[in-house]
Amino acid sequence: MKRRCAMANKEVIRAVKFTLLSISAGVIQIGLFTLMNELLNVDYWVSYITSLVASILWNFTINRKVTFKAANNVALAMLLVFLFYVVFTPVSTILGNLAENSGVNEYIVLAVTMIANFVLEYLYTRFFVYRNSCDTAVKKETDNEPAKESENSN
Repeated sequence: MKRRCAMANKEVIRAVKFTLLSISAGVIQIGLFTLMNELLNVDYWVSYITSLVASILWNFTINRKVTFKAANNVALAMLLVFLFYVVFTPVSTILGNLAENSGVNEYIVLAVTMIANFVLEYLYTRFFVYRNSCDTAVKKETDNEPAKESENSN
């Protein structure tokens, strides 16, 4: 029973970390989107994709180290996250562009897509990308080995 509670607490802490770090990625996305949309007067979809990519790179890098503490193969993890965005990006870009062209404020569209991205990305990264490798970097460090990238783990 204690072990189950400890594991549940660890997952709650992981979700809180992911949330806080995703907020930092959101600030990057909103800031870059606003810069491109307001100051440079760039089309919605160009502003959205550019700001999304910057946010993804930040979020992947920081959450891999801080939230998931994963020592699995970086290239494989990045490929799996890329595959998530192969689906998410066109769907959210097309739907967002349609909504914005229908008169929905572009910042409302951006907020809705960011919330959907946050929820879906957490579930995908936690239970697919890092399903067996959470806390492996920490475990290796506590075994007096430097955490290094494993070629086979996922």
